Amino acid sequence: MVDTVEALVDGGRASAGPPLGPALGPKGVNIGQIIAAINEKTKAFSGMKVPVKILIANDKSFEIKVGTPPMSALIKGELGLASGSSNARTTKVGNLTLDQAKKIADMKKDSLLGADMKARVLEVAGNCVSVGISIDGKEPKVFQADVKAGIYDGKF
Repeated sequence: MVDTVEALVDGGRASAGPPLGPALGPKGVNIGQIIAAINEKTKAFSGMKVPVKILIANDKSFEIKVGTPPMSALIKGELGLASGSSNARTTKVGNLTLDQAKKIADMKKDSLLGADMKARVLEVAGNCVSVGISIDGKEPKVFQADVKAGIYDGKF
């Protein structure tokens, strides 16, 4: 039998306090070891909330599966923003370059539906609409139309 503990932790800064400590304590595992492993695996997502799943076997061995932060958190993190636009339709709070959009698409590739980089970047652009971010200096929907029209084909 395998016990599963799921939690949302700060990237690279998980601690034995809530939510992990109280959930892991009754399982009889080495909490320090688990916290160290989680921090090692999530350090790339510093400053973001990261979903983690800890699978604990009967012999007290464990496996940690790290999810990726929500796309909007990656976009805001890439631009150093605390929050998105309060009115995404009228107010833009940042501009994502094509290279930044590709980087985010790469970080989320396991959970995106797009078969190739071009399709995944279109998904990133879709998220930019709701956060109030432009891409390559354009409205996200205009950028998506340009990508579909082949204007960016040499860049993927």
